[in-house]
Amino acid sequence: MAIDSGRTRDGFHRPAHLRREDRPAGLRREERAPNARQHSEEPAPPPVYGRPAAPARGRRPSPVRNTVRKTQPSTARVAAPVSPAPAPGAAPAPEVDPALAAEVEEAVRGTTPFTRTPVRIAAPDMFAGQGRTSRHRARWAWEGRYLRTLLVLDFVIGLMAGAVAFEARFSNALTSNGLTLYNSRYVLLSLLLPVAFTASLAANRAYEKRYLFVGTDEYQRVLRAGLALTAATVFVAYASEIRIARVWFFVALPLVTFGCLLARFLLRKLLHRARKQRGACMRRVVVVGHELAVEAMARQLRRERYHGLKVVGACLPAAGEVADVPILGRFDEIAGAVRKARADTVLVLSCPELDGHALRRLAWHLERDDIDLIVASTLIDVAGSRTTIRPVDGLPMLHVEHPTLNGARRLVKALVDRAGAVALLVLASPLLAVLSLAVRVDSTGPVLFRQVRVGKDGHEFVIFKFRTMHIDAEARLAELRHLNEVDGALFKLRNDPRVTRVGRLLRKFSLDELPQLLNVIGGSMSLVGPRPPLPEEVAVYPDDARRRLAVRPGMTGLWQVSGRSDLSWDEAVRLDLQYVENWSLSLDLVILLRTLSAVTRGAGAY
Repeated sequence: MAIDSGRTRDGFHRPAHLRREDRPAGLRREERAPNARQHSEEPAPPPVYGRPAAPARGRRPSPVRNTVRKTQPSTARVAAPVSPAPAPGAAPAPEVDPALAAEVEEAVRGTTPFTRTPVRIAAPDMFAGQGRTSRHRARWAWEGRYLRTLLVLDFVIGLMAGAVAFEARFSNALTSNGLTLYNSRYVLLSLLLPVAFTASLAANRAYEKRYLFVGTDEYQRVLRAGLALTAATVFVAYASEIRIARVWFFVALPLVTFGCLLARFLLRKLLHRARKQRGACMRRVVVVGHELAVEAMARQLRRERYHGLKVVGACLPAAGEVADVPILGRFDEIAGAVRKARADTVLVLSCPELDGHALRRLAWHLERDDIDLIVASTLIDVAGSRTTIRPVDGLPMLHVEHPTLNGARRLVKALVDRAGAVALLVLASPLLAVLSLAVRVDSTGPVLFRQVRVGKDGHEFVIFKFRTMHIDAEARLAELRHLNEVDGALFKLRNDPRVTRVGRLLRKFSLDELPQLLNVIGGSMSLVGPRPPLPEEVAVYPDDARRRLAVRPGMTGLWQVSGRSDLSWDEAVRLDLQYVENWSLSLDLVILLRTLSAVTRGAGAY
């Protein structure tokens, strides 16, 4: 007679109510050994009323049958021994799910058959991109409206330029002779002008989103489109021997080009204002990097909201904290952090943990959800026009060109500066006369203020400005030095008692700088450039700041259109260095247009 030892073939303990001993094959069901409830003298479960009794049938297979050791039949019955209790200090048995235990026990009693409930395992997120439409619907909505507005503006400006050119060429002839066969061709040309110009803009990729919203690439492509359309018109006219009136040609094409530039500039200003004032049209960004770098980037993006990047979270290499930025996880949790923050852009800062392979895998994960990836370069204030990616043995190498400090382009800039200064001086001559009289009447002293400044390559020159202070201003500087409100080598005082009443008005709208047009004509200054420093400022310049002296100083510049006196010393130096490194004619044009807006607002001037 063999006795069940209470263990399975694998050596594990079997629950007491599942153990049994071997019995004769012909033993009836009612005569078998009692179950665990009967063995422990517990009351049997009450009958289930309303359920018919199960008919007699053959032996029900046990769910643990394959684990019961087979023995020879015997007529005697021996109680199954109880498994010994675990020894003190041993690990407790793992807890069993109560629902699973009840199901197994009912199956053993014969109430219901046992069926193991399948566990659902989440499939890999291979189709995560299918939900991106709802995630990016807001971004796509405002970007789509912006593009449609650009198309409408370009087309309308083309129609207006064609109408103005036609009126300039045929104004008298149209009133006298009416519409003839000759001038009807120019009606057709005027109608085709917006179509041709829009096609030229599209060919020069002026509608691609990566060139819109910020930067000067958009304006450069508009200028290229205008030049390309001009060259194509000349070539087609010469090849087909079609004569085009010079008045129409020299009015229509420049007007449509510069009109498009102005319209895009104004539309962008509206976008930047909406971002600054209402926080609209922003991209939700998750910044990836180390704590100090993430904090500096978040602070800069909050200060320069016109970029349209709103930091909604950060991922760090280890546990840490960043001021005013929620931490969403570590580097291996970027994809989940993006979904959690409902972000549409990931900004990766320079860090050794994210090498090329890690960035490539991250780009694959973000591609499925159409998440934009931005990788911050270690290069400081280098424009994209100076960088070129060239493959070397299959590896992308970033080539950086030197800034254009001399050569033909600088000669063109000098000619444009002097021609523009002469034109502005002639146009502003009545205003200059009125301002001179106001300065003379307001306080005693000369109308013009002369001061030594440092120009290109460290050469000193005399700058001209309208006098805005009393004549004893320099003598009173020492007693006001401790009230300086800016850092660095500059001295700025918002309520400077040395400034006259007219002087405050002139400084607010930068009208005191109009006499500097004489410096531009003389060649010591430029219309656009770094701020002209004082000799004592240059004496305490760090090595990086001396780079500002590589070009001529300007009447206006990035420092003026970005905040003027409200900027810190380090920020002013950074903007001047950015201009020196990335100068271009299109950048000068953008700064001149932004100067008009900055001067009319009068913000940051004192």
